[in-house]
Amino acid sequence: MHAYRSHTCADLNKSHAGATVRLSGWVHRVRDHGGVLFIDLRDHYGMTQVLADSDSPAFAAIEKLRAETVVRVDGRVKARDSALVNPKIPTGEIEVYVTDLEVLGPAEELPLPVFGEQDYPEETRLTYRFLDLRREGLHQNMMLRSNVVRSIRNRMWDAGFTEFQTPIITASSPEGARDFLVPSRLHPGKFYALPQAPQQFKQLIMVAGFDRYFQIAPCFRDEDPRADRSPTDFYQLDLEMSFVEQEDVFTAIQPVIQGIFEEFGGGHKVDAVWPRISYADSALWYGTDKPDLRNPIKMQRVSEHFAGSGFAIFAKLLENEGTEIRAIPAPGGGSRKFCDRMNAFAQAQGLPGMGYIFWREAEDGSGMEAAGPLAKNIGPERTEAIRQQLKLNKGDAAFFLGGRPDQFESVAGRARNEIGRELGLTEENAFRFAWIVDFPMYEKDDEGKIDFSHNPFSMPQGGMEALNGDPLKVLGYQYDLACNGYELVSGAIRNHKPEIMFKAFELAGYGKEEVEKRFGGMVKAFKYGAPPHGGCAAGIDRIVMLLADEQNIREVIMFPMNQRAEDLMMGAPSEPMNEQLRELRLRVIPKE
Repeated sequence: MHAYRSHTCADLNKSHAGATVRLSGWVHRVRDHGGVLFIDLRDHYGMTQVLADSDSPAFAAIEKLRAETVVRVDGRVKARDSALVNPKIPTGEIEVYVTDLEVLGPAEELPLPVFGEQDYPEETRLTYRFLDLRREGLHQNMMLRSNVVRSIRNRMWDAGFTEFQTPIITASSPEGARDFLVPSRLHPGKFYALPQAPQQFKQLIMVAGFDRYFQIAPCFRDEDPRADRSPTDFYQLDLEMSFVEQEDVFTAIQPVIQGIFEEFGGGHKVDAVWPRISYADSALWYGTDKPDLRNPIKMQRVSEHFAGSGFAIFAKLLENEGTEIRAIPAPGGGSRKFCDRMNAFAQAQGLPGMGYIFWREAEDGSGMEAAGPLAKNIGPERTEAIRQQLKLNKGDAAFFLGGRPDQFESVAGRARNEIGRELGLTEENAFRFAWIVDFPMYEKDDEGKIDFSHNPFSMPQGGMEALNGDPLKVLGYQYDLACNGYELVSGAIRNHKPEIMFKAFELAGYGKEEVEKRFGGMVKAFKYGAPPHGGCAAGIDRIVMLLADEQNIREVIMFPMNQRAEDLMMGAPSEPMNEQLRELRLRVIPKE
């Protein structure tokens, strides 16, 4: 017999009754039933119940076992009585009577229980991640992730893509986040960078004559953490294609993403029709460029109904250039109690509040009337015009926000989501996708400087002619795929013409010499016959987070950092040794 096991803890069933077997695994828990000791024995594959009574030579050893001790047991398989069958596990028809037991790896008192899946402080969970990963929920998430990656690879190969690996040590480039820099020992004073994405390399692969590339690529960005974003590194499905337009990229990636969600989505509805929504419309209707389309609410501009009205706050606000009033329809939200609750939600988001109107049965029984402070201020004619524009009826409500869109848009988007959840309008057990297109190429930063708003290597719509006009009106062939309120995919048709590339970077404040210095390899390559090309990247961590129905991305990453970008288990980041610093000719300046 094998030194450690003849079967896994998921193998045995009633057909093995009477067989002598050997199992190895972790002691999930020990139960004492008055002279009979039961062990739930767990390994990677599953769970088997083993038992010993006072006649068993292993009884005394089992009495001393602690949870999570690793043991090897020998024993005989017994069929359970029908009344004792456990249908929740594959081995529930049998149990193993222990005749011999060996402790392979003793366990000390646990800082984190594995049995029971109790909530525990994240600091403890991350410090003892190897224990946390033994828990069933997290273990299943990691297996889901592995299976998703395998399926993605198979689907990409089947679609005619070829997998290539790109460098991990490279040069710094502006991808929208801070680089992780790596000092060079051989070139003192110079630094490599960990790639924020394989962006330049995958474009160079196209210039080199390969046609359909993909990679499960590690990416490194020194970013502030969020629930849906790792602060240090992440993995993406990276792909690029030659001789394509935007629609060709959509056609290539949709079967892969849709197929993954159908395969691993747990029976949730997966939309096959992915609408195209412009960035401007998405911001107007949903207050975000990653809308949750399970929520049917669409915001609308209603400025005309408040201009010159009796509601002085909005009327005066609209006298300022660039301001507007938007309405969030709330079908079924027509009660003062609900409206007050949503007004409090807006205040918690940092706004003075949200104006509201709700429609109800008139107190005198004459039909429907508009109620709320706004209705009294603007009068019945304007409230009726608003109701008709928003297609609302008795029992419905509308909420209003005003000002410069960039100052209230994100709060309006969150309010829309909250209203959809509160009123039960948001569809459950579904994945709804949408392509967000026509992103602006440029934006103004806080100091009024023009800078790239998205990927700097994108082709501007209209080419060189568009770049000779107002930069803030230039749209790029850039696109994101949104699903249930998250960005899953981002990509673009690339700028493969050097003269257009130089002009695009010039508008963002990068001179020709700086572009050639920072992107010399790509600029040089484009001078020797670059094909039109484009692609995208899909965030694997975020895809798995959605499929696992988790709210935090750390629940689907094997060894994640904490919110402060620290690895509590391995002790990173750590202070370098003086010898290392000397070799790299570096000096650490103490923090003031």
